[in-house]
Amino acid sequence: MPTVGVKRDLLFKALGKTYTDEEFQKFCFEFGLELDEVTTEKQMITKEQGLVEAAKDASEEIIYRIDIPANRYDLLCLEGLVMGLQVFMGKIKFPRFTKVGPVGKGAVPQKMIITKATAQIRPFAVAAVLRDITFTKDSYDSFIDLQDKLHQNICRKRTLVAIGTHDLDTLKGPFTYDAKPPKEISFVPLNQEKAMTGEELMEFYSTHAQLKTYLPIIRDSPVYPVIYDANGVVLSLPPIINGDHSKITLQTKNVFIECTATDLTKARIVIDTLVCMFSVHCAKPFTVEYCDVVSPSGETKQYPDLAFRKETISVAETNAYIGLNESAERMTYLLNRLLPTKQTAPDTLEVEIPPTRHDILHACDIYEDVAIGYGYNRIPKTLPAKMHIAKQYPLNKLTEQLREQIAQAGFTEGLTFTLCSRDDIATKMNAQLDQIPAVHIANPKTLEFQVVRTTLIPGLLKTLAANRKMPLPLKLFEVSDVVLADSKSEVGAKNERRVCAINCNKTAGFEVVHGLLDRVMQLLEVPWDKTTGYYLQACDDPAYFPGRCASVLYKGAPIGRIGVLHPTVLQAFELTTPCSVVEFNMEYFV
Repeated sequence: MPTVGVKRDLLFKALGKTYTDEEFQKFCFEFGLELDEVTTEKQMITKEQGLVEAAKDASEEIIYRIDIPANRYDLLCLEGLVMGLQVFMGKIKFPRFTKVGPVGKGAVPQKMIITKATAQIRPFAVAAVLRDITFTKDSYDSFIDLQDKLHQNICRKRTLVAIGTHDLDTLKGPFTYDAKPPKEISFVPLNQEKAMTGEELMEFYSTHAQLKTYLPIIRDSPVYPVIYDANGVVLSLPPIINGDHSKITLQTKNVFIECTATDLTKARIVIDTLVCMFSVHCAKPFTVEYCDVVSPSGETKQYPDLAFRKETISVAETNAYIGLNESAERMTYLLNRLLPTKQTAPDTLEVEIPPTRHDILHACDIYEDVAIGYGYNRIPKTLPAKMHIAKQYPLNKLTEQLREQIAQAGFTEGLTFTLCSRDDIATKMNAQLDQIPAVHIANPKTLEFQVVRTTLIPGLLKTLAANRKMPLPLKLFEVSDVVLADSKSEVGAKNERRVCAINCNKTAGFEVVHGLLDRVMQLLEVPWDKTTGYYLQACDDPAYFPGRCASVLYKGAPIGRIGVLHPTVLQAFELTTPCSVVEFNMEYFV
């Protein structure tokens, strides 16, 4: 969940009401938020850096840090938070956001032309204008902070969408969104004095604390995205940095906003959110000047969308889902605390979804808002229509019981990684990878985590290797899942709960793991019998010493292996002492 820091006094002034910390915490809970921390800028700097000197000039104004649900992009700034809370309190009705054309005789909309070359790198772009806006220091900081929050959230660290904001009065349209080789791009980056090419810019910002994170997005591409105005002035090099020429200041009156993207839907959400939140500071609040965006095919579309759509919900169905018994009139009132709603039939409500609520995708999302309007803590607790007595999942219950008994038998439990390398389950175990039903990770980040384990043995051998200095004998066990590829399964794989135990000593101690197997079977009340119980049958397995391996059979079906590990296996895991091991599938006994 993203956390938004807002100045307490500024928030209370905007809300027109003062709260104590406890009252505001309760108010946030009613709205579906959480007041995470009450702090100051000085305390935050001291906490982050651990140096009192670094925070000596910092403000001591009280800051509320509020946890915002990840899907509520409209609450990631003071403006959106105040708007939402005021509607919730019933102080204002939900604003009507409208897009308008340019004002003035002969005025034409700003235009952004997308070239075909952008298809190689970031093919989409949207744009809008906030006209006659008035910034204060606080609203300007909020404007920048919202962009950062969106970049980290829905924009996925600028990989999906990158936002650029510019002083329109320093530029001349139409604008061109192009993609060029880095050597052909030259401009003065934001807050710099020297012009740089694309290559120089990459080198210059390779050590920058924040921007170096975004360089890999385009660094290896033969072309970089770039936006020009009609005079050839570079607005930005998305998703890295804007140009210094068009930077916005407190004196900026007209803001040109552009979003370049690899996902058009996300770009539309971002620009809708940004302009809706800050159109409140325009001379005509809640109005946004649209821009014409011309695609490479020549098609022209207006952005932002600012579309209101209508959804209908059933009062009876909503009551049933939440567990309420509210009338249509009462539910209309509750829902109006969050969304514009009216009753159209005795059992039907028509809900208008504003452009700030792109998180509403289904009727269930509207039911959630009804529950928030009613109050989650006020929803009556009821027993389900069908009574069920809860009980522990049988496989997990047996697992816990076996863990306790194996530990009492003198074995120490290990908890190893579910992911491992391909070599761990194949080469090191004297097996061929193509003969193992392993589930592979599509894009592994490290060599240690390439596949999901198909056996528990490698994890325990690694644990032994990490504890070689401990006195012998070392007796370890684990009761956990392995994952096996299975074409018959709905998801193409299945989990299998296994028991695995290893005895490491100066001698292999096969009798130790055999004794443990017998003890487990005794606890499970499984007799030593070829027809109704378990027994051992000699077999060959390259992971085990020749002639010292047996298959564990239950009612004639093989369920595991027991034996002495092959010296080459031990050597592969950097072990020098003999090890005997037993591993079997315990799901047969549930």
